[in-house]
Amino acid sequence: MYCEYYGFLRQPFEMTPDPSFLYLGEAHREGLATLVYGVQSGKGFVMLTGEVGTGKTTLLHALLGQMDAQTRTAFIFNPRLEPLDFFRVLFEELEIELPQHQTKAEYLLGLNQFLISRLEKDEKTLLIVDEAQNLSTEMLEEIRLLSNLETPRSKLIQIMLVGQPELKEMLRQPELRQLRQRISLCHHLRPFDSEETRDYVEERLRKSGFTGTKLFRRSAWQELFRISGGTPRLINSVCDSALLLGYARQKTVVDGDMIREVASDLDLDPDTQPASREEGAPPAPTESENPRGLGLTRLLGFFR
Repeated sequence: MYCEYYGFLRQPFEMTPDPSFLYLGEAHREGLATLVYGVQSGKGFVMLTGEVGTGKTTLLHALLGQMDAQTRTAFIFNPRLEPLDFFRVLFEELEIELPQHQTKAEYLLGLNQFLISRLEKDEKTLLIVDEAQNLSTEMLEEIRLLSNLETPRSKLIQIMLVGQPELKEMLRQPELRQLRQRISLCHHLRPFDSEETRDYVEERLRKSGFTGTKLFRRSAWQELFRISGGTPRLINSVCDSALLLGYARQKTVVDGDMIREVASDLDLDPDTQPASREEGAPPAPTESENPRGLGLTRLLGFFR
């Protein structure tokens, strides 16, 4: 909608983890290096954690882009499965053919044979479990047992657990201590700092075809970092809405007021949350009382 107005060739702030828009802050570079090293060196278990929206899935796609053709990957992004369903999905991802209605023992035997045949050809196999904080204790134990598939010299499968910080808390449970002890590499993905936030936005603008010199005022950068806290998903959401607002009002640059306005409409501004309002303070103005004019909600409805 606003692409032609601002001179973009494509949407700069889509929510999908497009690897062509990859930007690596310091923590992301370290995280990617940790993941690549974990796979290449056959470390067994690797864990990646980070808050919602910090770019874990994007980093995984970057990792997959660096894997060679000899690495077979199973990517399980819906871990709320019973053990047999988990194995069915795993076999589907690894393209292992087996008759239906297998028992768990038969799945394990088939998997072991498959992995040994790959090891003999010096081919690696990687299992990535995304949103691993949603795994049950039973399923975490099942995944741990997969690490028992090994030869005297190497692991047959590399396992990567990816999830929110709650995953670390889960692994502190006494019944999961065996799994915790097997994790050889761990990285926590922090949000961007203020400089990385600006670099991230400018990089996405450049990759979307923007050739101008200044689209965001200094006040906009300050507000963007304050509101997003450097979380990539929030940065995308606020910037996309701010550019839509700018297009609607025929603005050539985005300022701090516009960032605050769309953040308030998206219920993202911490300074406008009910918990931060002093007792007895008047409620925030309704849309009709907003002196700034059209709110983001009305704009979105207007352009449908």
